[in-house]
Parts: sequence; C-alpha cells; structure tokens
Amino acid sequence: MTAANRSFQITHAEVVTPKGIIHDGAVVVEEGLIAYVGSTSGMPSDSPASASTVDAEGSYVLPGFIDIHVHGGMLEDFSIPSQEAFDAITKLHCSQGTTSMLATTMTMPQAVIDEVLEKVNEYMAKDMPYAQLAGVHLEGPFISPKWPGAQNPSHIVPPNRSWVEAWNNKYPGLIKQVTFAPEREGALELTRYLRKEGIVAAAGHTDATYEEIMAAVQVGLHHAVHTFNAMTPLHHRKPGTAGAVLSTPGISAEIIADGIHVHHAAIRLLAQVKNDNNLILITDAMSAAGLGDGEYMLGDLPVVVKDNVCTLKDSDNTLAGSTLTMIRGFRHLVREVGLSIEKASEAASLNPAKLIRIDHFTGSIETGKQADLLLVDANLNLQDTWVKGRKFEVKS
Repeated sequence: MTAANRSFQITHAEVVTPKGIIHDGAVVVEEGLIAYVGSTSGMPSDSPASASTVDAEGSYVLPGFIDIHVHGGMLEDFSIPSQEAFDAITKLHCSQGTTSMLATTMTMPQAVIDEVLEKVNEYMAKDMPYAQLAGVHLEGPFISPKWPGAQNPSHIVPPNRSWVEAWNNKYPGLIKQVTFAPEREGALELTRYLRKEGIVAAAGHTDATYEEIMAAVQVGLHHAVHTFNAMTPLHHRKPGTAGAVLSTPGISAEIIADGIHVHHAAIRLLAQVKNDNNLILITDAMSAAGLGDGEYMLGDLPVVVKDNVCTLKDSDNTLAGSTLTMIRGFRHLVREVGLSIEKASEAASLNPAKLIRIDHFTGSIETGKQADLLLVDANLNLQDTWVKGRKFEVKS
C-alpha cells in the first residue's frame, strides 16, 4: 500500500482499544489516520476508505508494537550506523509487528555515540520507509563495571551530565532514554538533568542497593531496563534493585519475554505489581535477529547464537541480547505468562508510548492517531502490519 492510497477499512474484527475489546468492531483509516473506531454496524457509509475493505472476522486488530530497547537485526547494529543498516533493522522488525522503535546503542566510546546520534537524526529527518525511529536509547556507557553483561567493560565511564547535555543541545528531543547505574558518582546529577529535560532516566547494568535506587527515585529515576537481568537481585533482607523495582509503582519495568532471560513465573509476578501502565515489553534484539544459529557481533563484542540463545563468545554463558521479536514476545506474555490480550497489548504498545511521550499520536487505536495497526489471527499469528496506513509484508 503506497502513501497515495492509505485509506481503507477493517471490519468484523476484535478491536483492542484502551477501553477494552470492541467485538465485531471496525477501524476506518483515511490518509493514514484513524477516522473511526467502533462497531461494524455503526461505520460511516460514505467514507472513501470503503473502496478498500479488509474483512477480519475472527482476528484481532491491535495497535502497532513499540520497542524502546532494540539494538539491531539482519546482521546490522545501530552502533554501526548507516542508512542501509537502519533500513535493514527497521524493515525486519516492521515485518514482526513493530511500528515504532528507539535506536538503542551499546556501551561505546563517546565518538561512536556522537556518530550514532548524527546518523539517526539524519535518518529521522527523511520519510522513514519501514518501522519509524522515534529517537535514541543510550544504554550506557554510564553503567556498573560489576554488571557489564554483554557490554564492553573497556568503554564504561562514570555518569557524565556534560556529555548528555551536549548531545541533547545538539539534537533536541532525539535522546528519549538513558540507561545508567544510579549508584555511581555523578548519577544523581545526571538524573536531575534527565528529569528536567523529559528524558527517561533508567536503571540498568547496576550494582545499586535498594536504598541507592530509592535515593535516585527521589530525584527523577523512574524506569528499569530488562528487569531482573544485569541488576542486584531480590533478597528478603537485601531487596536490591529488583526489590526496589517490584515495590515501587513509580518505576516502570522493561521485560524480555522470550522464556530465556526471565522465567515466566517471574514475569507473572512482575506483571501483578506493574499493572498501571508500567510494564513494558522489549526485545533487546541484536544483529542476529531474523537469522539462524551462528556467530555475530553485538557492538564490538563477538556473540554465539544457538537455538535462539545469544551468549558472549568465550564467556561463561553470559547472555548477550536476544533474537526476540515483538510478536513472539507478545505471544509469550499471553500464552506462557497468562496476560490477557488487552494487558499484553498495553505492555507492547500503549505503555512504551506513554513512557517516551509519543502516546499523543501512536500506541493505541483511537480516532485521530496514526494508523499504526496490526492484524493478528485467533492463534496470535501476525497477518498484516500498517505504519501510518501503509501496509507492509509480514515475515512468519
């Protein structure tokens, strides 16, 4: 579907909206925007969208997925930036239901991050052809040397407000999230700056105690990166970062729902306490996403992938990102964790949109918003993806 004919209507579907599921529902799209959401019987009869009708009986219409933590796919990595790389990554994830995403960096030298920001800024200024980049997520380099995970320890530096301030001044609004270790020197100053600028201040790859997380919350920390992974765990006498995240409603929580990074019972526990638009599905996908077993790179570190498990080469099985896609994570939340379709949809779409402040135009099926839509059958298999009303090929 081209930009010239982004008007169509979907009928007889189970339409997932913020107010619940509309049974035998319809969505009318005119010039890439949602013009009507309601019952099929109440559809406008004179809409130009009626010229193209999708009969979706037995299927769900969902808002497009929004992945705020994704590093790459199809051999490409956002930390090795180019238009070709961005096209390959966004095309792959668009075929898996992602309609918006944050280009996520690794812990890299300052000069490399400079280049990523420059290239993403240039890419976003054009008509992006696939999933839309909504900005950048800086995962590092301000993390804990004790919890590097699959980040290169040689590039780790203490939190540096001046770096982030310079980047933000040069590219206003581009940086949407910064992940850092809140216990390190300079972290609280950085947190205050991020809060002032409306940038998500996120704890990740951190050795923080419960008390250190709560001190950071007081000055603006409000998000946790890939919860349970690369953070101090929950202990009944030392709650740690995980305990602070679980017990604090003001901290939203990412989760990698692939059955590898976190047991489904732990995700179920997290979902029970994060039930107020503060559970967020992510992929943490690396360059191997969309491909098979083999050896790949995550940033500048070699990774081995076998049976969808990504580990650092020559390590003690350190997990290194994932090959997850959002549609697979969505299915895992429903089938294995036991979330309803509505709650899983919120975690994959509305909640991340709210977190990075793009919910005024995407993240839910509401009149006036972009037609970022998915058609998913009764078995939760992705059938169609639309971005701003443009239809794209789906990859099984």
